[in-house]
Amino acid sequence: MKKLLLSFVTILAITILAACGASKTETKSGAKLVKEGTFTFVASGEFKPFSYMKDGKVTGFDVEVGEAVAKELGLEAQPEKMKFKSIIEGVKTCRFDAAVASHTVNEARSKHVAFSTPYYYSGPQIFTRADSDIETSADLKDKEVAVSKGSTYADEAKKYTNNVKTYDSDITALKALAEGRHDAVITDFVTGKEAIGEGFKIQAKELLGRSEQAIAVSKENEQLLEDINGALEKMRKDGTLKKISEKYFKEDITVKPE
Repeated sequence: MKKLLLSFVTILAITILAACGASKTETKSGAKLVKEGTFTFVASGEFKPFSYMKDGKVTGFDVEVGEAVAKELGLEAQPEKMKFKSIIEGVKTCRFDAAVASHTVNEARSKHVAFSTPYYYSGPQIFTRADSDIETSADLKDKEVAVSKGSTYADEAKKYTNNVKTYDSDITALKALAEGRHDAVITDFVTGKEAIGEGFKIQAKELLGRSEQAIAVSKENEQLLEDINGALEKMRKDGTLKKISEKYFKEDITVKPE
């Protein structure tokens, strides 16, 4: 039975690898694509203002960056939506060409996918209700902290408490906090700021650091990664990234903080 199971797993792995390579079309540069002439990228659609649903379509900062990258590559943009926790696996197995989904670059993810140069800089922050006595990470001991599933914020929260609750998105976690559940939420400082701007009854507390957010690509698709990096570099120089950032945040989050 163990041999049969091992054989099945081996066949499945070979099938996935074949799907990543043989079924691809290629650009003139040799980059592999899911669909000819199209840059198929994925975001969660649940991380406003980075990606969210509007009129039945996924949009937001991440999506516009992905569309701009597609334009630089001379390709049609095809944004897709998937639960955040499953996105890395979707890219790894070449279901999508890339993820433009606010992924923080870290060692764990880098074992499965390759990352572009950063297209914006972020950082985790603690958010609480106004009546909370939590101010810093030291105050989170034994507290109930909510985070988004599959995010680096879950790992961040576990540094301070064993009582971590997960949601499908950062917005639903912040909404739950505002409605009286949990003691705090750890999420991206921009997302929390936007939620406060939309009327969520929460407050920003300690900023827990800075992080680099990048586009994820299959490790098998080195040429596509090179092309994406070239596109991002051009977009930095000509102001495209800055323009998209200022549209959504009224500031440029694409510049590395000093």
